[in-house]
Amino acid sequence: MKGRRLKQSTGLLMSSLTDLTPFIADIQHNCDISDARDHGIYSMCTMVLKLRNLYKWEKNLQPWEEPEAADLLDWIDGKENYWATIAGEPFRSLTAGGKRLEPLELEEINGALQDETLLYGAGFGRSMKAVFFLAEKLEERQAEGCPVLILGRERAREMASPFAMVQDGLIIIRREALRFFLWDQIQEVRSSCRKSLQYALQYYGVFRDGSLDRELLRAKLDVMVEKEMDLFIAHEVGEILQTTLSSETLQAVIGHFPGTVIEFVGRSIKDILADTHPQGLLAYLVREQRDASLGFYLTFLDGLRSKLFPEIIEAWQQFVADRDWRRIEQARRTCWARNSRIAGQIEEIAKTIGHDPDERVMGRFNREILEPLGLATP
Repeated sequence: MKGRRLKQSTGLLMSSLTDLTPFIADIQHNCDISDARDHGIYSMCTMVLKLRNLYKWEKNLQPWEEPEAADLLDWIDGKENYWATIAGEPFRSLTAGGKRLEPLELEEINGALQDETLLYGAGFGRSMKAVFFLAEKLEERQAEGCPVLILGRERAREMASPFAMVQDGLIIIRREALRFFLWDQIQEVRSSCRKSLQYALQYYGVFRDGSLDRELLRAKLDVMVEKEMDLFIAHEVGEILQTTLSSETLQAVIGHFPGTVIEFVGRSIKDILADTHPQGLLAYLVREQRDASLGFYLTFLDGLRSKLFPEIIEAWQQFVADRDWRRIEQARRTCWARNSRIAGQIEEIAKTIGHDPDERVMGRFNREILEPLGLATP
């Protein structure tokens, strides 16, 4: 997935950022409001990790640079006190090109930005938490006919900071967030001695005497980010191309049942359909024979997604022994067919949302989707 690096004039960028200071401040304020309203969607462990990374971003620290515990705790205390003062505020409108625009008017805001080296993004993530960011453009690419934009330094962000997304048909990769994701995931998973992670990291030569060498990992992190970026781009390609479970259907489900197992199953099925689409993630890995990327995919496949894709575990175990990519392709096809059928059932049930009582809709989800997966709710 080759791309075109975007040239930037440092002098122009610094000048434009000075001019944009109020604009950036308003975006960051909306980020803070989002965090104040919806930080409760995370478990305590996840929230601590996200707050730690937000602290590192604010202090311009690298993923491996850990703050003093006392400093971090004081900062978190101050952040939570600040959240309490703004949680009830509405999101601010943004001034761009002399116009006052609502924060979700993406096309208008980006069109009005005088600095073409920046991209503004906004939308809704897990449990409908609002996501806002402003970042510098690094590179343009194409993947399966889909436009891709790689972003660099971030000027405003909230604590969720999804590193891969689709915005108005454009695949966006936030490189800073991806660096933190890879570093954190490798640190978290390495203690489990997961074979798939070892398989992936051996490709990059960051193992020494049978264990992970953090210094080597630091030195190779940016190489790893650049290479494995394709893994996440391929997933987003699948998100765009798969139409079996539509975004509109998923939004309807999330809107009525936010934060429930119904939302999480719906999101997971949509993810698996993106991964197993004939032009999606796994098809790309098979076609390009990306061994390390396959190892990372297995490493990050957990929770509901692993339950929805049991074939890949056996296929992986056999693949390690013989490197027969046909095993991975067969697992992809089987999973795609089965989850496409489940997606069709969800589409049918979702048509009743707003017409039937929520209790009846939930009952159908339980009987037809969750119970067969062993995930029924009381």
